[in-house]
Amino acid sequence: MSASSAHRRDRGVDAPAAAAERSAPGGFTAFGLRAEAEPIRKGLHVVATPIGNLGDISFRALATLASADAVIAEDTRVTKTLLAHYGIATPLVAYHEHNAAVMRPHLLARLAGGAALALVSDAGTPLISDPGFKLVAEALALGIEVVSVPGASAVLAALVVAGLPTDRFFFEGFLPPKSGPRRQRIAELAPIPGTLVFFESPRRLAEMLTDLAAVLGSRDAAIARELTKHFETVRRGSLTDLAAALTEEPPPKGEIVVLVGPPGAEGPTETQDQVDLKLGKALETLSVKDAAAVVSAETGQPRRKVYARAIELSALSARGR
Repeated sequence: MSASSAHRRDRGVDAPAAAAERSAPGGFTAFGLRAEAEPIRKGLHVVATPIGNLGDISFRALATLASADAVIAEDTRVTKTLLAHYGIATPLVAYHEHNAAVMRPHLLARLAGGAALALVSDAGTPLISDPGFKLVAEALALGIEVVSVPGASAVLAALVVAGLPTDRFFFEGFLPPKSGPRRQRIAELAPIPGTLVFFESPRRLAEMLTDLAAVLGSRDAAIARELTKHFETVRRGSLTDLAAALTEEPPPKGEIVVLVGPPGAEGPTETQDQVDLKLGKALETLSVKDAAAVVSAETGQPRRKVYARAIELSALSARGR
């Protein structure tokens, strides 16, 4: 996973009550129904896998995994659990951010030679915050067929239960781990007229919410944890309330998706003195341009006006030294 190898998206192994069992050669049974492992056409098959509950996988995905010449996995230990659950013995090949540059030419050579390979991530839909994009892009450049086998996605699973607008949304993935760059990026995202969707590590969640609240104010938000698993929870409220609550609590366990509603129609409410105070603090760690962007997004003041004031305050500070 390129954004954060430590954050394993939705990699839980909550097994459904009905266990899968191996059947006659060429097929397997799952939940009492038989799925045939029939030959699949050559090329790269991008296969979505469950984000927690192992029952959230399609028969087409199972048949593809069983029929492929190999399964390309981000973490073979995680995927091995899934395959074992369904009695699938297809060989596994590790492909992750640390070995991608070395492994990609070998995988492309196999594909060019007529192999049928299945690409999976630790969980969910591949290419969403993992290293699969370059493999797909280079396969297409070589004229190799790429097939989508759709299924579970943490982004969409969180979006439909958050209670926030779904007509337009923007998936950001992981924000920068440090507060300064994180606030700068949040300010860049602030004008987007849709719901914002983030992944985050549990240990950074409180700090991240604090920065979101500082820049975006009291927008409606939701925190989705352990989606599709036994302990799935969704907390909803304003960014300021959620940030305050999480700051007082120990870090949560499990995988986290944070969603923030689009900007409202309210106009700027900050006084000039308040804007100046925020600019002064921002200028302690950020450039004039970045400080203006952050404060503009936080206060709702026009960026050009805030930028001009930031230049004035920076000049005053320089003369006072």
